[in-house]
Amino acid sequence: MSNGKRTAGFSKTSLIKGIQCPKALYLSKNPPAIEIKPDPDLEAKFQAGREVGILAQQLFPGGTVVPFSDLSATEQIAKTRELIKAGAEVIYEASFAFDGIFIKADILVRTGTTWEINEVKMSTSVKDPNYDDAAIQYYVVTNCGLPVSKVSIVHINNKYERQGDIDVQQLFTSEDVTELALVRQGALPDIITNLREALQGDEPTIDIGGYCTYPYSCEFVPYCWRDIPEDSIFSLKGRGINKFNYYSQGIVRLEDLPTDKLNDAQRFQAIATINKEDSTNPAGVKDFLDSLWYPICHLDFETFDAPIPPFDGTRPYQKIPFQYSLHIQEKEGADPIHYEYLVEPGDDPRRELAEKLLAEIPEGACVLTYNQTFEKGVLKNLAEAYPDLADDINARIENIRDLMIPFRKRDVYRWQMRGSYSIKEVLPALVPELSYEGLSVSDGMMAMRVYHEMCKINDLVKLTELRQGLLEYCRLDTLAMVNILDKLMRMVILD
Repeated sequence: MSNGKRTAGFSKTSLIKGIQCPKALYLSKNPPAIEIKPDPDLEAKFQAGREVGILAQQLFPGGTVVPFSDLSATEQIAKTRELIKAGAEVIYEASFAFDGIFIKADILVRTGTTWEINEVKMSTSVKDPNYDDAAIQYYVVTNCGLPVSKVSIVHINNKYERQGDIDVQQLFTSEDVTELALVRQGALPDIITNLREALQGDEPTIDIGGYCTYPYSCEFVPYCWRDIPEDSIFSLKGRGINKFNYYSQGIVRLEDLPTDKLNDAQRFQAIATINKEDSTNPAGVKDFLDSLWYPICHLDFETFDAPIPPFDGTRPYQKIPFQYSLHIQEKEGADPIHYEYLVEPGDDPRRELAEKLLAEIPEGACVLTYNQTFEKGVLKNLAEAYPDLADDINARIENIRDLMIPFRKRDVYRWQMRGSYSIKEVLPALVPELSYEGLSVSDGMMAMRVYHEMCKINDLVKLTELRQGLLEYCRLDTLAMVNILDKLMRMVILD
C-alpha cells in the first residue's frame, strides 16, 4: 500500500541506522573510498534472526507469507493489499510503503475491524531501538489507511527449557509497546525530513561519538576512526574518565592525558604504554604458582549458543560445549600429552563430551583454565544435565585454577598488552613464537560460526577442512596456556 509519493526511499533498517547516526546512513548510500570488510558474525546473526522469525509465525498459525525473495517491493505491497481485501486473518511479512518508507511487518493479525503488528526479535528483552522500530511500522501502516490497535515486540523467553518439540508458546514472550510507539510518532516526520536533507548534500560533518557503537556497532568505524592513533585515550580499558569529553577538548593521545585523572588501572596502563615499560611481581607470581599442583590439566572449551534451544534440557542462548582441548602435564617440565574432542555436527555433544573429559582428567588433578568463570559455567551446566555424573564433575570444578589471575592482578604486565589480560593479548607479549595469525579459525566467535556452518553442509571435503580448523584453534588455546605457565615459572626461577 502506498500513498503514491515519489521520494527518496528508506527501509525501516536504514531509518533506524539514520536515527543512530545520519552520517552512517549517508555512508551506506555513498560508500567511502576505503574497504569496509563484511562482518560474518553479523550475517550469521541475521540468518539466526530469520529462523527465529519463521518459527514465531507458529504463534499465529494459518497465515500467508508475502515473500521478499521472489517479488519486487511493489509486488509485495500489491500482494499485501490483495490479502487484506480477500479477508486474510494473518499475514507474515506484510509489506507497506508510505512517503517512500518501505516496511515489512513480521506478523500482522486482524482483530475485528483493526490490526495488530507483531515484530519478532531474537533478543531476550525489549531494547530501546525496538521502540523506534515499532514506531516506524505504526507510522507507515496507519498512514496507509490500516487501523492498528496494538503493536507488540515478540522476543525470546530465556527461561524456557526444551523438552521434546519446541513449544513456541513457551519459547516466545510478547510485550505491548503501543503506547511508546505512539509517543514517538510526533518526532518521526521531522526525523525523516532531516535524514532526507542529509542525503542530498555532502557527507555530514559528524564527529565520532558514543553512537559509533551504541545501540549497534557501526560498520563505518574503520572509516570514521581512521585518524585515531592506536595509543589513544580510547585504548584505555574499563570505565573511569569520560573519553569523549577529553576528545572534544582535543586530547586524543595517551601522552596528552592528565594521568592524575585516571583510576589506578587506567593510570597503570597509560604510563606503561607511554614509556613502553614492562613489570613483574615475582612474589605475586610465586603465590599463584604455589596454588597449583601436578598433574596439571590445561583445559579449554569451545561452545555454541542459539536462540532456539537445539536439544532437550537446553535453554535459549545456553552455552553448549561442542569441543575441548586438554594438555596434561604429569610433572614439572614434562612434555604435555594432548587430548581433544569435537562432536559430529548436529549431535547433542554433552554426555559424550562429559564422559570423555572425566576419563581423561585424573581425579585430584589440578585443572588449569584461562578465565575460570567460563569453564566452570560449562561444567556446572553439564552436572545439572547429568545428575549421575554430577559428583565427578563437581570434584573437577573444585580443582579449577585460573591462569588469568597473575595477569588480571598485574603481577605480570607487558606494555604490548595495552591494558588487556585476554589470552589473545598475553600470548604474543610473552610467547611471540606462538600466534593465532594465519589460522582459519582465530577466535571463539569464529569457532561458533564454523560449528554452525558444519551443521548445515554435507560436503565431506569442506567438513574435513572446517573440522581441522577448529581442532588447530582449540589446540593452540591450551598449548598457549602450557607455554604461558612455563614463562611464569621461569620468571620465579630467574628472580
